[in-house]
Amino acid sequence: MAVPSVIKFGPRPQFSPLQRLLRWLPMAAGLALALSPLAASAETVLEKALRTGELVMVGTTDSPPLLSLDAKGEPVGYAIEVGRRIDKELNAQLGGKVRIRFVPVDNTAAMVQAVATGGAALACGVPFSWEREMVVDYSLPIGLSGLRLLSGSAAIDGSPASLAGRRVATVSGSLGATAIGTLQPAAKPVSFDSLDAAVSALKQGKVDGVLGDSNVLAGLRKVRNLSATRLVPDEPFATYGVGCIVPQNNSDLINVVNLAIAKQQAAYLEGQPDAVASIDPWVGPNGVLGIPAERIRGFFQSSLLSREALLLMPVPAAKPAP
Repeated sequence: MAVPSVIKFGPRPQFSPLQRLLRWLPMAAGLALALSPLAASAETVLEKALRTGELVMVGTTDSPPLLSLDAKGEPVGYAIEVGRRIDKELNAQLGGKVRIRFVPVDNTAAMVQAVATGGAALACGVPFSWEREMVVDYSLPIGLSGLRLLSGSAAIDGSPASLAGRRVATVSGSLGATAIGTLQPAAKPVSFDSLDAAVSALKQGKVDGVLGDSNVLAGLRKVRNLSATRLVPDEPFATYGVGCIVPQNNSDLINVVNLAIAKQQAAYLEGQPDAVASIDPWVGPNGVLGIPAERIRGFFQSSLLSREALLLMPVPAAKPAP
């Protein structure tokens, strides 16, 4: 399915005092050094981006709330909103000389492979694993997810015992495909190219359940109106962070990506409308995932505090009318 080649971005926002604090002057100095003629002879991703004028971002277009297509065929979702923030930060750091170009791929394994081999420079919404960390570099986390099962059978309660003899769909090369043999050796794995295809097979009765990323399964369940199905167990089989990935050994790029993510999360904590609007429709209380705002805030605070002290600027009290 065709998608636009370039993500469309809005005007650059003004930064709050906290966001200005997060601009990290040492990072800017390091970026200037990395892009200078005295840098190592091997071309970095940002040097290539400056030369070509673009930076390629890949993603799957059937993974709501992270990334999907709207009625006009435009890519939308939480991963795209993070990509917009990264684009703005790239342009702020590089003088508006680079744009992000979006390219769709089939699944998470294809995303990781594209970034690891240099075919792409960025992917967001990628579940963390130590195996992937060996071939790409991860950003600050943008969220949490886990491994769960989507099923319409009352006999499947999420316990490993309930999966014995059951046809369980997984995505080739995914965490679910790796885990199913350990969870229940007597299960009957059925491989698909994407979670969307696996969920279609579940709807058609070809499999008994789909084992995969909890957030994406919840998103597919909602957008495809699969109210007769449920996600089990209540607590994921495994929990992991979700972030953006870049090619290894590109500290200048990962610094820009981390700075963009930190600014977005800080702005959300301050209640800035543009930041809230970039997150809540996808993961917030009235969004696809329906996560309470306080839970989102708690996660963002923990994420930011893992790097530096968090100084939130209080909103000035309104002056009484004369």
